[in-house]
Amino acid sequence: MNITYRKLTENDLDEFIRMRIVQLREEGATEDIDLVPALKDYYHRHLSDGTFVSWLALDGEKIIGTSGMSFVEKPPYFGCPTGRIGLLSSMFTDPDYRRRGIAKELLDRVVSEARSYGCGTVQITASDMGMKLYSAYGFKSNGNFMQYKL
Repeated sequence: MNITYRKLTENDLDEFIRMRIVQLREEGATEDIDLVPALKDYYHRHLSDGTFVSWLALDGEKIIGTSGMSFVEKPPYFGCPTGRIGLLSSMFTDPDYRRRGIAKELLDRVVSEARSYGCGTVQITASDMGMKLYSAYGFKSNGNFMQYKL
């Protein structure tokens, strides 16, 4: 096994989206809607304008791990004086390849992208499975996060 890493390209989107949907289902999503068109639209727009970046892990030509970082900006605040925030998503490793350091390597790469973009913080809504990885990496839980569904 020779794991390599490279950035996501438009040519990878079909497989990337398939893996994103598998990830969401694994995390418990049960809604019966077709997310593919919305995901394609999102990734096309944000890859082209530089506000989304992803690193992939590959075993040969097979994508075995994904990561994603969306860049957003809000008014600066004391915890993030730049106002630039990285929103981590799409962290997924094929079950046959887990517990080999692949997710940590992908996380290192997208966090580096966020740093280069000028982000002052990175945020994630973590699955139970991901909590151990993110905690070990240095992420801190913020009990203040709330969501209002429209």
